[in-house]
Amino acid sequence: MTSETIAADAAGTWQLGDLSVNRIGFGTMRLTGSAAFHHGTPSDRERSIAVLRKAVELGVNHIDTAAFYFSALRSANELVNSALSPYADDLVVVTKVGPFRDYSGEWSTSAPRPDELRGHVEENLRQLGRDHLDVVNLRRTGQDSIAEHFGALADLRAEGLIRHLGISGIEPRHLAEAQAVAPVVCVQNRFGLDSHDPATDEVLRLCGEQGIAFVPFFAVAGDAGPMGATTHHEDAVLAVARAHDATPAQVRIAWTLHQGPHVLAIPGTGNPDHLAENVAAGAIRLTDEELVTLNALHQKAG
Repeated sequence: MTSETIAADAAGTWQLGDLSVNRIGFGTMRLTGSAAFHHGTPSDRERSIAVLRKAVELGVNHIDTAAFYFSALRSANELVNSALSPYADDLVVVTKVGPFRDYSGEWSTSAPRPDELRGHVEENLRQLGRDHLDVVNLRRTGQDSIAEHFGALADLRAEGLIRHLGISGIEPRHLAEAQAVAPVVCVQNRFGLDSHDPATDEVLRLCGEQGIAFVPFFAVAGDAGPMGATTHHEDAVLAVARAHDATPAQVRIAWTLHQGPHVLAIPGTGNPDHLAENVAAGAIRLTDEELVTLNALHQKAG
């Protein structure tokens, strides 16, 4: 594959409410260091800014970020602001609220109160230098019901601080619960070739039926999660990669996109070469036989 010549529109587009995005987007979590949050050494700021600008040059118009994406010296939101502001009219910046880290990087051990979410939204606005947020996902942080928290974000939407709402880390019942409060344009759940959760598979199906974007995270990272991309690849993944002259990571992204036209990808990286490869994965067309093989791997995964 000639990654440098393949743009983000190769996989097609989808609607987040009234906002059209290419199905290959970019996640900013990896920009802050060698591993997410406080697990690695801080990234080179100029390189991270260059990666963001290259993503846009390659046609990426869906940037996923959060105020809690920061390391000792780097803030993902600050990098996005520095690299991409003033923002292009067609650029969609998606944030998430719910989890909270203090200034030392430690995570809160409890879910925020619904009234505290205004502060989360305002912090994202401040860091990104915007007067409204295109899409805000409520990341469920252990609470059984999300109605009150989602309702608090719906109030902020009514005020004009948020354009569209999504939810993250949910079960099927939470989707119905949120929809009773306000429209849901996207769902973010952990999902990947080697990550199988029947509840999330059901959420994926429901989103497809209802025209809601399904946006998996850690689709490339696998079990490594925030520590970085997995280095373990099944023989079947390696075989498909060889057949397409692609990397295993590209096969994982391609498989994710093949799960339905409503599925978006937001792979993140601080490496400009990996960025081009990730975007190019949108052009991979898996055969029916390859999909059967890879789907079987997903079903067997834990």
